[in-house]
Amino acid sequence: MAAKTWNVIDSSFGSQPVPPNTKLSAPGASGLAVNYEVARGGLSDGVEMLTVENGDLKIRIVPTRGMSIWDMTYGEQRLGWKSPVRGPVHPAFVDVGEPSGLGWLDGFDELLVRCGLESNGAPEFKEDGTLLYPLHGRIGNKPARRVDVTIDPDSSEITVVGVVEEVRFHFLKLRLTTTIRTRVGEKGFRIQDRVTNLSQSPAEIQMLYHVNFGDPLLDAGSKVIAPIKTIVPRNAHAAEGIGNWSSYEAPQPGFEEQVYFFELLGNDEGETQAILKNAHGTEGALLKFNKKQLPCFTVWKNTTSLADGYVTGIEPGTNFPNPRSYEGEQGRVVKIGPSGSFDFDFELAYLSHASEVEAAESAIAKLQAGVEPQVYAEPQEGWCAP
Repeated sequence: MAAKTWNVIDSSFGSQPVPPNTKLSAPGASGLAVNYEVARGGLSDGVEMLTVENGDLKIRIVPTRGMSIWDMTYGEQRLGWKSPVRGPVHPAFVDVGEPSGLGWLDGFDELLVRCGLESNGAPEFKEDGTLLYPLHGRIGNKPARRVDVTIDPDSSEITVVGVVEEVRFHFLKLRLTTTIRTRVGEKGFRIQDRVTNLSQSPAEIQMLYHVNFGDPLLDAGSKVIAPIKTIVPRNAHAAEGIGNWSSYEAPQPGFEEQVYFFELLGNDEGETQAILKNAHGTEGALLKFNKKQLPCFTVWKNTTSLADGYVTGIEPGTNFPNPRSYEGEQGRVVKIGPSGSFDFDFELAYLSHASEVEAAESAIAKLQAGVEPQVYAEPQEGWCAP
């Protein structure tokens, strides 16, 4: 049977997208559906949500928040985290440019949020103390201007395409076109992001996939496993924990975050992967991406109390999340010519059995084979901003 496509969101005047509270399904595509809803009230007022149903898998996409993935559920297992922020929060209530540079945190509660596109790291300030670049950039708080959903019975696949723009007059003019796919039998999703420079002047961009996991997948004894070439602690506090960087403790009130920067190993095509597995190795989450597109890798450990946001971030990026000017000086930006574009590919899958975790570990071991990781005990110049 032929694939069916719906226009769900269109900011153009005169458009007639599907109304809220609509369930999209296609003849011959059993188990595949998409629910379109709009929240009412509180900080979520006006937030649009797409719940993609693929058998036992549910993926909640938030077009209002830059096409972020709010969470993913397979059966009874939810991948995501319990943020103290009760979201998803509409960007109208997130002042990204507030003087502290930390306004981004007012809306942070997603499984996957993109950081960028002009900058994606720590806040940066001018000499007079005013904000130059906010924490993690603006793209995650830009509503999509268009979203289309396709259900294809022949390929047994759902495709969601969203267009988000980060444009300012006299400054960067960028368009993110994201294509999110899931197919029958998959326990996750595949993303292809294309960033297009709408200007006739060259542009520099950054991208970071801030992928966040909390309880129950994250627990005492959970571990990150990746094929490592080099690891560097971000600061002196992270250096104190370098010997146990890959493992996690139980929630600890008042825990101060620790961050580690990596260069990973990959195959000849640049493909690499990393997993977070629970303490018993019976479940996990698998991330796949390409080093040629996303050469930098960051692990953020924030194992504070459950009430305060017990979470870890597993983060492939074009750069490390240092201040934008520092990363630019190190050449960790993507340069896009006039009307040019750059693609990013990313996959996330739930590992529901010990055998799947073991298979993922085996694949990582093959990438690691014969290479001893270089582990620095202290922050390194060129990696870590002063």
